[in-house]
Amino acid sequence: MTTKHRIYSTSFASVYRHYVAKAERKGRTKAEVDQIILWLTGLSQGEFDRHLAAETDFETFFSEAPNLNPARAEIRGVVCGVRVEEVAEPLMREIRYLDKLIDELARGKAMAKILRAQAAA
Repeated sequence: MTTKHRIYSTSFASVYRHYVAKAERKGRTKAEVDQIILWLTGLSQGEFDRHLAAETDFETFFSEAPNLNPARAEIRGVVCGVRVEEVAEPLMREIRYLDKLIDELARGKAMAKILRAQAAA
């Protein structure tokens, strides 16, 4: 029997504070962090705020995401020494996608590129 990674039972709100702090240290905003999370999960701001207030764990947070953005499959690269596109476990891949998006924000990447906006052909 495989044990679940401890991040799955960690409160999303507790890590969210770190996402915001990382972004703000690099001159980005909480609103941009929220925009990324809402884009990724399909949550409304109200639904997202309820998850934060309830201190929902990561597993529940992603399982209750109403519409995971299909463009998230375009997220490529390394985060925490792991290539996100090679993460086999679905929940861990979703978490790594979010980590990668926050890294891109902190590195100054434009929001349109972070959100994988389709370029006009």
